[in-house]
Parts: sequence; structure tokens; C-alpha cells
Amino acid sequence: MSSSAKQDLLTRPREEDGEAGAPSKNALKKAAKEKEKLEKAAKRHEQERQQKEQAEANDTAKHLYGALQSSSSDSSGSLPKQQFTELAQLYDAKEDQEVTVDARIHNARGQSARLAFLVLRDEAHTIQAVIAEGGSNKISRQMVKWCCGINSESIVRATGLVKQPKEPVTSTSISNFELHVEKLYMISEAAQMLPIQVKDCMRPPPMNEDLKEEAETDVQGLPVVSLAARLNNRVLDGRTAANQAIFQLQGAISNLFVEFMNQNKFTWINSSRLAGAATEGGAGVFEIKYFDTKAYLTQSPQFFKQMAIAMDMKRVCEIGPVFRAENSNTHRHLTEFTGLDFEMVIRNDYHEVLSLGEKLMLYIIRNLQERPEYRRLTKVVDDVFPGAGDFKLPSGDEAQRFTFAEAVKLLNENGMEASESDDLSTPQEKALGRIIHDKYKTDFYTIDKYPSAIRPFYTMPDPSNPKVSNSYDFFMRGQEIMSGAQRIHDYNHLCEKMRANDPPLDPLSEGFRHYTDAFKYGCAPHGGGGLGLNRILQFYLGLPDIRFATLFPRDPGRLAP
Repeated sequence: MSSSAKQDLLTRPREEDGEAGAPSKNALKKAAKEKEKLEKAAKRHEQERQQKEQAEANDTAKHLYGALQSSSSDSSGSLPKQQFTELAQLYDAKEDQEVTVDARIHNARGQSARLAFLVLRDEAHTIQAVIAEGGSNKISRQMVKWCCGINSESIVRATGLVKQPKEPVTSTSISNFELHVEKLYMISEAAQMLPIQVKDCMRPPPMNEDLKEEAETDVQGLPVVSLAARLNNRVLDGRTAANQAIFQLQGAISNLFVEFMNQNKFTWINSSRLAGAATEGGAGVFEIKYFDTKAYLTQSPQFFKQMAIAMDMKRVCEIGPVFRAENSNTHRHLTEFTGLDFEMVIRNDYHEVLSLGEKLMLYIIRNLQERPEYRRLTKVVDDVFPGAGDFKLPSGDEAQRFTFAEAVKLLNENGMEASESDDLSTPQEKALGRIIHDKYKTDFYTIDKYPSAIRPFYTMPDPSNPKVSNSYDFFMRGQEIMSGAQRIHDYNHLCEKMRANDPPLDPLSEGFRHYTDAFKYGCAPHGGGGLGLNRILQFYLGLPDIRFATLFPRDPGRLAP
């Protein structure tokens, strides 16, 4: 064979390749299979669509469930308004009472194609709901299936009859009744995947010292939700029964403070949280930009309260935020907390202020312990944080009070070295709390007559012994919740103390001038103090960290959410 013939054989297309540029037989077969596959899928989808349409057409209950349809507004008001019942009202419901409730789906499970169980939750209250095929409303299997598929945390509107179960439902707070659902509509659907599960947040958190380092599961193999995960997902964490109770109790403390202040004829003020200079010594303040100059977030309303006294208001109080730019990463420190502040004129003796503060705290704590609703809320917290309800008070009407020297003596007598010239450290304060708890059977007490050297410049020295001051601290479970004192009200005395401060302070500077001028114009003797709302709540309930007692905590490492 000639060389040209061989070359022709090499370049000639193979028979299975078809004509040059045309699809091969293999490609044609592959395309035919793909076409057949698509046709089968389309046929299957069409069959499913028809079956779904047929099922919907045969669904006798399709009007009883699904997305809630918003009704057109009735501007005339002639249409009757739908009546709603709160889950909290169902503890005392009546058999066969028809109710409509709005609640979250805590969980949903199907017992069979004909029967499903839901747990409905609203705040700290839960009830079992039953969806069964048939009944007077002719509930369909499609409705049962739809109810089983509702995502946890979705908000629904359920109408049904209250029934007594054969046996109490131990997994819900309302155990003596269940709701037999007749209608169920979706108000707001939650995402299928949640960053944390509310049911996991309902179990007690680890009580170790470092709450930031925690195991992923507990001894039973159940997920552990760390403090950081809870705070990062506060909206979900805040839905637990314990958190609902904690923050209702926080509101109760504020309300009791208001009650007491009103009963004692205090005037409510709202002072500024902005200052043009870093006052009270200049330490630990947040600096912010204020147009073309600097401003500072106030550490307390202290100066404003005193200036209000100089306005002849006699007794003033307020509730508001307090800012501390202290890099303290402890279980009881925040960079922002809520302060309960008061200031009052002194008539005879500085202990008028201290006694009123003690009566205030006894009023708050005793009412938390005695009012039925607050006791119920405390029990809810105690289920997660054991010991929340065991706070002890002295039996009489007086708080247990010690001088600073007496507190130091108690520590030294019990093997804890302390000095009358130095402030108490945190370990010393905790040890003192245990000593007083064991000896005097109280978790609340006050310490009076602190050394002058460790108190702010505006604190009045004891006239009989200038080395100690007319100042005091309040303690709960061995930890400070309040600091207060009689203030210096004499202009010259105040200026002298400011200049002798370390570092020296200029009473005529722009940051202090308006404050010191108040005393130049004459001011009555006065004193007061500031309570930390978050700490009162934390230590009353025995919570392991102040962040559990703060809705959206701010600390050196947290600015969100």
C-alpha cells in the first residue's frame, strides 16, 4: 500500500463517529436517555400535582388551618372583635370551655397519621394541644400532617376546647388541662434551623467558675448552651420560663423602689447622662465625640442629685443607666448597669439616710418574698437556679448593721486577716458574708463608718473622728449592692477636699465649677446612695453571673446584641 493510501486510512472517520461534526452514536444515546429521564420526572411531578390538588379538593378541613388571613379593617367597628385567652388563664379553666390563644410551638410530634400533639408556650406557661382526625369539625389527615410539620418557635393562633386529660400532663406547666384543637393558623413561621434550641436553654447552665469554658454536652449527653451562646442569641434564650421570670422580678424590684420612694415623698428627677468633663476624679469614664468637642458618659447621677438638693427639692430619686469604663471581667461587673438612686436632706443625724436605705431594702426583699406572684416567679427561677428562694433576712424590722471596725474584727476572729485602714477585698467581703450568714442568719446587712481615705472626696468625715467617714455600703450574700454617704455641703470644705485629693482636683475648672457653685449659694446637709438593680436581682436569686440578670449586658468584651 502506498504511503498516501495509509494516510487516507488514518484520517478517515470511524463508522461510529458518524459524519464529521455530527453527534456520535454514544452522544445520541446519552441525549435520548436524558430526555426520557426528564419526561419521567415531569410526568411524576404532574402526577404529584394532581394528587395534591385532589387531596386539597377532598380536604374537608382546609379552612381550619394554614396561614392566618388578615381580615379587612372594620372602620365602623360594627363587627364583633375576636376574644382571646392568655395561657396563664387556663390553670383555672372550665371543662369544654372554648378558647382562642396565641402561642409559640414549643414542640410538635405526630403519634400517627390521625393524631398529633403540640406543646403551646406563652411566656412561662405551657399546655398540651391535641389534634385528632374527625370530630365535629371533621379535622382531616392533611391538617394533622400540617400541624406535625410546624417549626418550633413559630407563633400560631389556636382555637379549641379545654379538656381534662386522663392523667395529668407532667411535661407542661398546665397539667390539669389540655387543648383539643379545632382550628390552627400560622401567625409567624420560625426558621427550621435555629442557632440554639429554647428547650436546651431551659436546663440549668453549668455552675463552674469560668462560665465561658463549658462542655458541649452534660452528663446525660444533652446539649449544653454556654453563657456566650445564650447572650449571642438573647432573643431565643430570653424565651425560657426562667428568663421570663427573672426579668419580671427585675421589673418588680423597680416597681417596689418606686412604691417606697413615693410613700416617702421623694421627687422623681431625670438627670443627664452626658457631662462636659470627666468628673468624680476622672477615672473610668467613657469619652465620646460631641459635635466638635468631647463629652463623657456619667459614672452616676451623684452631682446632679446634690445640685437638685441645692434647688431645695429636699428628697429626690431616679432610675437610670450608669456607665463605668472599667476593664473588669468578673461575674458581678458591667460597663453599663441600671442605678436606683436617691438623695435627701438630713435634719438631725446622718443615720437618717442610712436607716431609710435599710428600710428601702427590707421593703423590697420582704415584698419579693411575701407577694404571691413574686413568690411564684421566684419558684420558676429556683427550678433552674437552685437556692433562688432561700434568701434570709433578720426576723425583726431592723437590718443587721456593723461598723467597718466591727466587720474587720469579725474577719480577724475567723482567721481572715483584715485591716481597719484598707478597703475590703472581694474574697474578704465574701468571707464576711458567710460569717454573718452563719452567725446572724441574714443575707442582707450594712457596714457603716468606712475609712475616709478610701472614699470619694465629697464624703463627709465623721466630726468626732476624721479618719473615718459618714459613709456606708449595703451587702447581699457577701457582695456589695450599694454605696452611700453623707456629702460635704460646705463650699470651702468641699474645695479644700478637692485640692487635697490624689490627684488634685480644681474646684473652679469647667468640669466642676457648676457643681461647686451649688454649694457656694448655700445647700442643706444631705446624703444618699446608689443601688445597682442588676446586682440586687443577681444576689437575691443567687445567680452565678450578673449577665443572667441583665437583658442585654455590656461588658469589656460585649457590645452586641
